[in-house]
Amino acid sequence: MVKIQIPGGQATAGPPVATALGPHGVNIGQFVSAFNGQTKDSPGLTFTVDVSIYRDRTLDFVVKSPPASVLLKRAAGIAQGSGEPNKEKVGRVTREQLEEIAKTKMEDLNTENVDQAVKMIEGTARSMGIECGPPEEQGGEE
Repeated sequence: MVKIQIPGGQATAGPPVATALGPHGVNIGQFVSAFNGQTKDSPGLTFTVDVSIYRDRTLDFVVKSPPASVLLKRAAGIAQGSGEPNKEKVGRVTREQLEEIAKTKMEDLNTENVDQAVKMIEGTARSMGIECGPPEEQGGEE
């Protein structure tokens, strides 16, 4: 079993595909064409792929949903997360965006509850320096 992260529709016979699959002696070209065919509608969006390699050098693969961090960066409109997430905030996502990301990730998360999935995505956002929800009200504390 090998896990690879590859941009949708853009797999090539070079790294990271060749680096991960080459030592196992599988047909890399066959994997690349099958993966690109499955993900051609999502160019540039990074997918996690679980590849099962068998003794006869055949393979099966499962394309999982993109990592939460990739979806959060896209939703917040940022290139990368914060180096100091507790001090430096780099973006903001709304509750609706969090719910949409949670629904996209639902089959890969270990919960059936959308609210719990949203909490997981919120945790990832906080660790990246992305604020969640509407902008905080400016004002004094009571």
